[in-house]
Amino acid sequence: MASGSHTGLKWIMRGGYGARGVIYTIIGGLSIYAALTSAQVGGTQDSLGRLRSAPLGQVMLAVIAAGLFAYLIWRVVDAALDLEDHGTDAKGLLGRAGQVVTGVFHGAIGVSVAGLAFGFGGGGDGAQGWTRWLLSQPLGRVWVAAAALILGGAGIYYIHKGWTGHYKSHLRCTALTERIDPALTFGLAAHGVLIMLIGLSLGAAALDGDPQRAGGLGQALDLLRGMVWGRVALGAAGVGLLGYALYNFIEAGYRVVPRFSGPDVRTLAQKASL
Repeated sequence: MASGSHTGLKWIMRGGYGARGVIYTIIGGLSIYAALTSAQVGGTQDSLGRLRSAPLGQVMLAVIAAGLFAYLIWRVVDAALDLEDHGTDAKGLLGRAGQVVTGVFHGAIGVSVAGLAFGFGGGGDGAQGWTRWLLSQPLGRVWVAAAALILGGAGIYYIHKGWTGHYKSHLRCTALTERIDPALTFGLAAHGVLIMLIGLSLGAAALDGDPQRAGGLGQALDLLRGMVWGRVALGAAGVGLLGYALYNFIEAGYRVVPRFSGPDVRTLAQKASL
């Protein structure tokens, strides 16, 4: 692939990860604020909806939407060209399929955010709306249960990724990435726990056939606040989301892509093995 294409794809990748970082910064910050006050806990759509009324809010939403579309492009091209050397065996193809799925998922969020920015729909009614639609299809409960299992598996994956430090093989070793590494670990683990909670809510919806049981990130955060020491748990989740936002910003600037990077690039994983 030509070096000019490399450069273009790198900036598309950075825009995608940067947009994710902005989203989780907003949600994490609002979650901490909700833990300290009686404010309502919000998920992705609610949190970004508040941004719309801020100065230049619509412009910021449009930029975030563009970043999410960039993330979609990056993940699809990454998977198609195997830029990260997953390979063509069963494990590699599964990993590449996962890249496409996450890209499409964030592209769908991008459509929702664009709706908030330009006023064409406002993003729908979130997890309950999608669950209601799935339940209305043939074998609807099976589809919702499958989505719950996928999210549960994704949550476990993020927790494992943070706990084992697997992500370190994809990040360049610099003074900055070494210093903030513990925050990245915590952010990935916290994100994984929240995804698992979303998966559990979908599982309940599948069992009962009730879309009202389904919830997104906002409901997962609200569930934490309803527990014993709930405000502490919610505040910790907010800090974790800020850690996950930081992880995305670091991915934007320091991600190692094997097909782009030379063999001399030193990763955090190589540093840790010394």
